[in-house]
Amino acid sequence: MRWLLLFGALVLVGCSTDSDFGPTSAQLRAQWDAQNVYPAHYKDDLLAFLRTYLNNPEHIRAATVAQPQLKTVGPGQRYVACVRYNARDNENHYAGPKEGAAIYVSGKLDRFVDQPKAVQELCKNAVFAPFPELQTLTR
Repeated sequence: MRWLLLFGALVLVGCSTDSDFGPTSAQLRAQWDAQNVYPAHYKDDLLAFLRTYLNNPEHIRAATVAQPQLKTVGPGQRYVACVRYNARDNENHYAGPKEGAAIYVSGKLDRFVDQPKAVQELCKNAVFAPFPELQTLTR
């Protein structure tokens, strides 16, 4: 009798569909798109991150930032804000211009990309404006 119940349970499991085991691709896409909220405080998020990311966040030169734009990141689009700056190294020498891309999810900074090829692709059409708040950053 037990084997009959076990066989019946296995038959029912075999009849289930893929949707029984997780969200559909349409549901995943809708969830991804729902997280595309414009980051209203993107500059504040960038300042807070760069204060800890940079070895010497003081006396930064030539700081510029581009307003967040939807860019293709991974399987869909995300808001990306590009930033350029010239920060000092551990020996107080300016290291030369650097560029990064901040990727936002649900209006908050999710990750910062600093690999040149990836940044070049994400920031190729960005329109930069002065970012004086970064130039006056302190520890």
